[in-house]
Amino acid sequence: MFYSDTLDTPIGALRLVSDGSHLCGLYMGDEHFDRATAGQSLQRDAGPFVEVKRQLKAYFAGTLRVFELPLAAAGTDFQKRVWRELCNIPYGQTINYGELARRIGNPKASRAVGLANGRNPISIIVPCHRVIGANGALTGYGGGLPRKRWLLEHEGIAVA
Repeated sequence: MFYSDTLDTPIGALRLVSDGSHLCGLYMGDEHFDRATAGQSLQRDAGPFVEVKRQLKAYFAGTLRVFELPLAAAGTDFQKRVWRELCNIPYGQTINYGELARRIGNPKASRAVGLANGRNPISIIVPCHRVIGANGALTGYGGGLPRKRWLLEHEGIAVA
């Protein structure tokens, strides 16, 4: 059984998905959360999201920089390795896809890293928004580039 709820934020409503004890998905805009639930039904219930919402509200208020939540993202071993490394990018900093590939020990996998980054089911908390192009330009973001720009600027990153 999976649970869902929403949270209104400065970048719009976020859809949250949990297995009851772990956050499995955080989606914005028109993103679909099929990956988190693997086709299982969702029950609307705010209960599993009390701490998630508290930490997200603190992040958006500018008082939280590191999330401490139990996560369970569904993906391949490679994707999970990329997502774990995303969590090592500090608040207020960015890296490019090549650097992310180097950090996971596969320096020639920039494109595969980009694809894994794009499949991150727990955006913001697993900070895929902190990955930018090698030339410093914003690149694709599941929630849309305006949201990515907002998140980076919220963290004090000057965006060209």
